[in-house]
Amino acid sequence: MSTGKDYYAILGVNKSSSQEEIKKAYRKLALKYHPDRNPGDKNAEEKFKEINEAYDVLKDDQKRAAYDRYGSSAFQNGGPSGFSSQGFSDFSDISDIFSNVFGDIFGNGNAASGSRGGQRRSSPPGSNIRYDITITLEEALKTTKKNIRYKTYNKCSKCNGSGCENSKGPSACPKCGGRGSVRQQHGFITIDTVCQQCGGSGSVISNPCHECNGTGRVMGERNLDITIPAGIGPTELVFRQEGEAGYQGGPNGDLIVFVNLLPHDFFKLNGIDLYCTVYIPITTAILGGEIIVKDLSGKDHKIKIPHGTQSNTQFVISACGLYSRNNRRYGDLFINVIVETPVDLSKNQQEIIEKFSSDPAFEKNNPKTKQSQEQIDKLKK
Repeated sequence: MSTGKDYYAILGVNKSSSQEEIKKAYRKLALKYHPDRNPGDKNAEEKFKEINEAYDVLKDDQKRAAYDRYGSSAFQNGGPSGFSSQGFSDFSDISDIFSNVFGDIFGNGNAASGSRGGQRRSSPPGSNIRYDITITLEEALKTTKKNIRYKTYNKCSKCNGSGCENSKGPSACPKCGGRGSVRQQHGFITIDTVCQQCGGSGSVISNPCHECNGTGRVMGERNLDITIPAGIGPTELVFRQEGEAGYQGGPNGDLIVFVNLLPHDFFKLNGIDLYCTVYIPITTAILGGEIIVKDLSGKDHKIKIPHGTQSNTQFVISACGLYSRNNRRYGDLFINVIVETPVDLSKNQQEIIEKFSSDPAFEKNNPKTKQSQEQIDKLKK
């Protein structure tokens, strides 16, 4: 390889060309000068070697940077860049490089002419499983452990998931020779397709297990202890490889647990905050006093009610909600107070309230009531 080769000129691109532009130019020239299209043409074969040499450098960002700095000498005998030339000692090297072109064109690394051949497929994995579980708000307050049972495919215990009756295991597929793919010739292009007999695994089971009929798995029930973290709301938890067993030894799928919350009779949840409504006597609202409210854990909290408290006044108890794993804090408990109007009063109680309401000081202490009455009187006129 001479030190003065212009790889950009060989491919018909320039230094500012993108990798996609370089790849496109290479494909075009590789198809044009491929020896199968030019049998016996030594010039075409040399040209084909040259464009593969250029593409091998320019397709790699590190090699391209070394070439831009040192030229093609960077790839001779471990030149100044520390890279060594791959070279092309014979036509099999060229065919191997050429296979990459058609791997890119067809989007399949196995669709190629050359000596690499197809790759076996691994055994198919099992499917994921959905499981729904409902917990109480009290359980969501703390870390909760649950035991769940569900039906799924489990690995066959008789054949240990292999699907074979004996310990010999699967044998190489006779149709593809264990490659997992079958080659088809289309002109000068050889394309590998998935073997239909073995499904791409490269192996077949001649003596299938009688317990699982060669699948490596049987339907059964599974018990699993799961942990539901504290503070969790409606969400999903993923337990890796606790789903269906894979086919013939393939990996298990996942178990996805959907956690739902049971509605609470007293508390309402909004994010990590809890809300509740408490009714207080009208005398407590007027004169003031204390009430006791239990939080979700059952702990008592004293709430001081100022005199003259109105309905829909809200009180807050900090850090009595659910725990947030993201923010690492507890939510709050919001208490909405409703003043309860007494019913079924005795005659003596009614007389006391009438006397109280007829006092001129009553309207003075209830300006909103006086204002509302004045608005009603205006509407009547």
